[in-house]
Amino acid sequence: MVQIDVPALLARLSLTRSSCETPLPGLYDGVWGGTGPIVTSVNPATGETLARVQTATVEETNSAIVKAKEAQREWRKVPAPTRGSVLREIRDELVSHIDDLGALISLEMGKILSEGKGEVQEFVDILDLAIGLSRSYGGNIVQSERPNHFITEVHNPLGLVGIISAFNFPCAVYGWNASLALVTGNSTIWKPSPTTLLVSLATTTLVSQVLERNGHDGALASLVCGAGEIGKVVVESNKVELVSFTGSEETGRTVARTVAGRFGKSILELGGNNAAIVLPDANLSLALPSIVFAALGTAGQRCTTTRRLFLHRSICKTFLHSLVTAYKSTISTRIGDPLAEGTLVGPLHSTDAVERFERAVAEAREQGGQVLVGGDRVVWSESAGAAGGGRELEGGNWVQPTIVYFEDAGKAPVMQRETFAPILYVVPFDTLEEAIELNNSVPQGLSSALFTQNFSSAFKWIGPEGSDCGIVNVNGSTSGAEISAAFGGNKSTGWGRESGGDAWKAYCRQASCTLNWSNEIALAQGVVFD
Repeated sequence: MVQIDVPALLARLSLTRSSCETPLPGLYDGVWGGTGPIVTSVNPATGETLARVQTATVEETNSAIVKAKEAQREWRKVPAPTRGSVLREIRDELVSHIDDLGALISLEMGKILSEGKGEVQEFVDILDLAIGLSRSYGGNIVQSERPNHFITEVHNPLGLVGIISAFNFPCAVYGWNASLALVTGNSTIWKPSPTTLLVSLATTTLVSQVLERNGHDGALASLVCGAGEIGKVVVESNKVELVSFTGSEETGRTVARTVAGRFGKSILELGGNNAAIVLPDANLSLALPSIVFAALGTAGQRCTTTRRLFLHRSICKTFLHSLVTAYKSTISTRIGDPLAEGTLVGPLHSTDAVERFERAVAEAREQGGQVLVGGDRVVWSESAGAAGGGRELEGGNWVQPTIVYFEDAGKAPVMQRETFAPILYVVPFDTLEEAIELNNSVPQGLSSALFTQNFSSAFKWIGPEGSDCGIVNVNGSTSGAEISAAFGGNKSTGWGRESGGDAWKAYCRQASCTLNWSNEIALAQGVVFD
């Protein structure tokens, strides 16, 4: 197992304490503080304590909201290209710390090291996009039917953006939102997952140091660590014009109702119950590794994880054999310490996640599912052959990647919900139309993939009779979306869009502006009012 000097790692990320027992401050509103409950950060691979964080109180959260709001009043006056220059420095700061921050993500969240670094890179990439936007974003100029009139669409900042993020992407989701919010002239207040607080402290430190170095109020990137009551303050505050929430469908429904009830704006990134479809004409050597990555990456804890696999009946037996073989190889040699070279699958993030995995497997069996591989916890021993394995990992949250076969998806209610674990449900089908119906048969609508060499099938898949998801792929994984296009899903996934495309518009208030540069009144639609 790779040994990491955690205090030294935290110190390189400017997270210093007087002693290992001293909690780190979990509130930043231009000044670090926090007098709320102390939370312990735990390594999910071993169960060992990494550090402790003293969170914010409700009163401190309300105060931080006010300070972030005040900071935005000055930031909105800064020309957008100048804001972009500040973001460029934040980008460079992240790049210079990508190894340490990536390692911290792996330690605290549990994803493998390349994914931890990749998450920081995703923040870097969206900053690149935002830097470009700083010199290009704006509205349309449209033609007026009235003489000597000019019509344009203007996008101004909203004000304060609340960001509530989940444990599975403890850095990147904040980056998606903060980059676009800051470049369009807003301030942010971040309420991270209470189980990945160290990543949020390190990220906020890097961002705020750049802001302050450039003479801006660090409260533009405020941070409030805590449990549900802290998020509730952010969601309910009339001072927070936009709430971006990433989490469960159940909590997202409450967030949506609360924010809508005060006529605020929300971006929701909720459940994903993603499917891949393999047609008989597919390149199977492409489909197999694509599906294995999407099903097992981040130990099945991505919102874009492939959870359902529909195989054409003519190739089902052959493809399943190859898939089961790949899973068995992963279980025997590629599960282990997420920081170790060669590891593909790390731990689940929490003991609760392990219990949900076990309940889902038991439920699948009760509904007639055949467990073809996996289905149990990983039992570590000194002779374990997994990557970086051994007794050091016995205290972690370890489960086996699992494949469950159902002959009929209609008799498997367990497939209707998202279980955040490496469980892949496999069902055969006979026609593309049947497979599309299976893909669209769940409440969620985030990501989907079709493997085919047939252009007619591909265009049907991306068209009005095809996938109803927000992300629709052909010959590519459900996971691994780039930042250039908008990211988000439909139906109970929440309809939110973040990252690229036109997602930046959600962080603005739009005005249609008409300028009359004549000295006469002119009315549209031929109206006469003399």
